[in-house]
Amino acid sequence: MLPYPSASSADRLTALIEAERDRYAAARPESRRLFSAATHLFGSVPMTWMAKWSGGFPIYLDRAEGARVIDVDGHSYADFALGDTGAMAGHSPAPVAEAIRSRAIERGGITAMLPTEDGEWVGAELSRRFGLAKWSFTLSATDANRWSIRLARLVTGRPKILVFSYSYHGSVDETFVVLDDQGTPQSRPGNVGPAVDPTETTRVAHFNDLASVERELAHGDVAVIVTEPALTNIGIVLPEPGFLDGLSRLAAEHGTLLLIDETHTFSAGPAGMTGTEQLAPDIVVIGKSIGGGIPCGAYGLSERVAARVSELARGGSADLDDVGGIGGTLAGNALSTAAMRATLSQVLTADAFHGMIALSTCYTTSVRSTIERYGLPWSIAQLGARAEFRFTSPSPRTGNESAAAANPALDEYFHLYLANRGVLLTPFHNMALMSPATSAADVDLHCELFTEAVIQLIDGLASPS
Repeated sequence: MLPYPSASSADRLTALIEAERDRYAAARPESRRLFSAATHLFGSVPMTWMAKWSGGFPIYLDRAEGARVIDVDGHSYADFALGDTGAMAGHSPAPVAEAIRSRAIERGGITAMLPTEDGEWVGAELSRRFGLAKWSFTLSATDANRWSIRLARLVTGRPKILVFSYSYHGSVDETFVVLDDQGTPQSRPGNVGPAVDPTETTRVAHFNDLASVERELAHGDVAVIVTEPALTNIGIVLPEPGFLDGLSRLAAEHGTLLLIDETHTFSAGPAGMTGTEQLAPDIVVIGKSIGGGIPCGAYGLSERVAARVSELARGGSADLDDVGGIGGTLAGNALSTAAMRATLSQVLTADAFHGMIALSTCYTTSVRSTIERYGLPWSIAQLGARAEFRFTSPSPRTGNESAAAANPALDEYFHLYLANRGVLLTPFHNMALMSPATSAADVDLHCELFTEAVIQLIDGLASPS
């Protein structure tokens, strides 16, 4: 097994990163100029996350189609970032583009705070896929999570939520809490200006650790468990056998609701992991991908939860129609519901997922083969149409283990190496996502470049076995 990091391999990595940074900057003068000239933008970008690209400045978009991005310097990329899942349907898929054109131009009325028939179609389709009875729309999964948590508190009369350490559910204040090395809850490092210390609102457990979940639920004050069925934003952490079933059992035993956030795990199939694992949550949240690139999100409620919310609203305990803290003026607008209908009916179909998952399996198999061939202490995890390599082995089983496995230098090297040769990964981690437009040639290129990058890195320090 390659003894990484050793002094010689670390020196080699530093030299390779410097060379790739130079190549990145030299090849993108227009992106660099635009970034330097963006003096009216906070962080020099429209949204601060957009600056998180290796190389010192972001690639500026000129155009995109399908699974391909063209930057302002004329470089073409096979896009495996896909807007960090927001473009999982591909860039501007034809049915979505047509739905947008029809809604905006032929019929008009992008937003009027009036319902359209598309909303009911989307709600029915989400019910068919995920099994939840009633649906409502948002403009992001963050809002869907935020509003669902409020409803869970309303229904249960309990003040707290439970999350997993290093989970991610958008910018929901209560979820930015982790366990430190001693197992003590604390605000997640870097949490910006929390209204209150999130340890006051939130209990924390370790993913794949049912005993830690049971300890926290025993307090009797948890309204809802908020979780992805597999962690994704800290690197893919898959559930161990029996964990999700155990989570459902514990929630029922302790009178706690279970919220499954499928925003990223939708990659597992047409009904996300709720479908593949046959889950029966009280609430499902989804966002990003179901609108084909148009901002949207949704949350679904079980029949029991929806009935209780309606009962409390009729009794005057919940203002759902005005200033009760649920909803927003643009949520469920005509444009977003048209885009969701087109995406779900014609783009992210069962057949599309079959092809996307097959490509992801090919990618995973190839990367794993390279890792094993060169004896690297790394791993790769697959979640349907999404896969991610990590610089640790075995794969992490908790969020804390995954956070501890972070290797920013290796991340930068691989991101730059791939970008400089026409492949984009999501800037936040090493996730590769397949879309319906991703081709076998795209996957082959990515796999070839991964192997080349490994060979460049080890440079004689290890030989193929």
